[in-house]
Amino acid sequence: MFTRMHFACLITMLAVGFCLSPIGAQSNERGIDRLNFDTTYSPCDDFYQYANGTWLKNNPVPPEYGSWDAMNEVYERNQNTLHQILEEAAGDAAAPAGSIKRKIGDFYAVAMDSAMADRAGIEPLKADLAKIAGLASIADLRHLIAEYHSQGISMLFDLTAEQDMKNSAAIIAYVGQGGLGLPDRDYYTREDAESQELRQKYVEHISAMLMLLGDNETTARAAAQEIMELETQLAKASLTSVELRDPQAWYNMKTVAEADAMTPNFPWKEYFTAVGQTDVNSFSVVGPAFFTEANALMTAEKLPVWRNYLRWQLVKSVAPYLGTAFVNENFRFEGQLLQGSKENLPRWKRALGAINRSLGMALGQLYVEKVFPPKSKARADEMIANLKTSLGDRISGLVWMSQATKAKALEKLSAMTSKIGYPDKWRDYTALDIKRDSYVDNIRRARAFRMQYELAKIGKPVDRTEWFMNPQTVNAYYNPQMNEIVFPAGILQPPLFDGEIDDPINYGAMGAVIGHEMTHGFDDMGCQFDAQGNMTNWWTEQDQTEFNARTQKLVGQYGGYVAIDSLHINGQLTLGENIADLGGVLVAYYGLQKALAGKPETAIDGFTPNQRFFLSFAQVWRSNMRPETMKLRTNTDPHSPPRFRVLGTLANVPEFFRAFGCSDACGMAARAAEKVVIW
Repeated sequence: MFTRMHFACLITMLAVGFCLSPIGAQSNERGIDRLNFDTTYSPCDDFYQYANGTWLKNNPVPPEYGSWDAMNEVYERNQNTLHQILEEAAGDAAAPAGSIKRKIGDFYAVAMDSAMADRAGIEPLKADLAKIAGLASIADLRHLIAEYHSQGISMLFDLTAEQDMKNSAAIIAYVGQGGLGLPDRDYYTREDAESQELRQKYVEHISAMLMLLGDNETTARAAAQEIMELETQLAKASLTSVELRDPQAWYNMKTVAEADAMTPNFPWKEYFTAVGQTDVNSFSVVGPAFFTEANALMTAEKLPVWRNYLRWQLVKSVAPYLGTAFVNENFRFEGQLLQGSKENLPRWKRALGAINRSLGMALGQLYVEKVFPPKSKARADEMIANLKTSLGDRISGLVWMSQATKAKALEKLSAMTSKIGYPDKWRDYTALDIKRDSYVDNIRRARAFRMQYELAKIGKPVDRTEWFMNPQTVNAYYNPQMNEIVFPAGILQPPLFDGEIDDPINYGAMGAVIGHEMTHGFDDMGCQFDAQGNMTNWWTEQDQTEFNARTQKLVGQYGGYVAIDSLHINGQLTLGENIADLGGVLVAYYGLQKALAGKPETAIDGFTPNQRFFLSFAQVWRSNMRPETMKLRTNTDPHSPPRFRVLGTLANVPEFFRAFGCSDACGMAARAAEKVVIW
């Protein structure tokens, strides 16, 4: 989970489960692997099963994962490349002190030393536990919360530095609801039997962790129940995940005096001074009701509960980096119970994940030297330019939108920038001290470094060259306040992206990804930001009404799909991604038509270019998922389950039905009685 509130709810990512890939690991030179097909299904009735059914049968989820999808070829190759870099760095005694290679090597060496972590036990936390035990007043409580925030440890609420939504050239502070241990606030409020059982298991998990800190069973159980009650009160005052999708909910500017009136037990000038930001005079409060409730809970009578809550939040934040008992208990709940994983990841993959979070840009610098030649960037730039033209043509041709709004949309598209591969300038990690002394201490030093790096932006001009995703990441994103699309080197690799591959395959895979990110600039959130990235209304009233009516039809369609058992997709939560999936396919399809113009229509393996395009798109999303992971993601993920990213999207694409000669009465057509046209 991203700690940046902005990333979690405003920056829109491709986010494909744990990975994404186009065609199978056994792809032939033309890109389509018939061995993945299940031809007992008709493409017109269930295209997802037709394109992927045999792969789904033959690729069960490995024990260490909650899901397994088509990314293996790219993702695992990346993992192995990064593993080699880490092993080399850890063994290079000649790497200069202070160099990124030395820092990465030292970090990795300590992360791999489980015996050291076991010997240390809770020693790395003893000073913190003593501070928490010494809390004697509400003033002490808020001082310690601020101290942990300055170290990058989220306690009670989140603090971040982001662009001002109404002045994208400025960076301001945002504070927002947080401090919950379950995946989403609704996990605390639902009253079905499964949710009640999960809450009880969560209490047991907290209790187990507190016992590992030294509590006896009776004390730990009582404390865990009190923590659960406190978190439940905070959850009930929190915005829902659907409410958080509205950028308007993020922008509640308060002066320090206004915020103090809202939370008299938590003076904000004192807080910002404690985190090193003495010049903050106004900031945005995300979810004011949450802070009102938190203030009400800050009473002397509740100090014993707050002490236990802080202990729990502390140990939860570092459990994966402590000794074996903590690692196992953390995995038992987070991995096994919530995701259904049977085994933990091997230690080197967990260490790699920690380095990606702590020194990600430094590792990325070493990564791109190995895997991303300059010609890859040139090819990606060419495809983006083609797809940008395709989207512009589609906007110009919309029959439901007025010329006034079209002009603004085209202005925004023209201003949209792209970043390919890796940053032009690398982050400076000189001030980050990494030692071969303690895994937990390295994690915490890295978190503090990252937090101070972020907070130092407040009041400074926006750096539009900055990246919010590591180059080695197999993903992509659209940032509405930068009005930019970003494609790291990690995703721009064969077979997902290959300048030599058959055009229909390339466009069905990477083209749809690029179109997806472009369309995010015009989804239900992106459409609230203008060409410069400011949250402002550039729509006529009639066009806005028509847009909302069309998007609500998409909400209804996806809300009718059952993800698992009786659990339906939340069409409102997934709306932005569903809009982007639909727009992305259409933009890529018509981009392909431009690329094929004037060329003979060549059938390969019996499939026309247009059929190969849609098969490529469908095979991108093949995925097996454990029931626990499916439920978790359906409840919390703004992306629809992979099966419906194919079926739900293509049900609204007449070009798909024409390509496969499907009738209006087929099963695919029945998924959308009325075809939704947005972009």
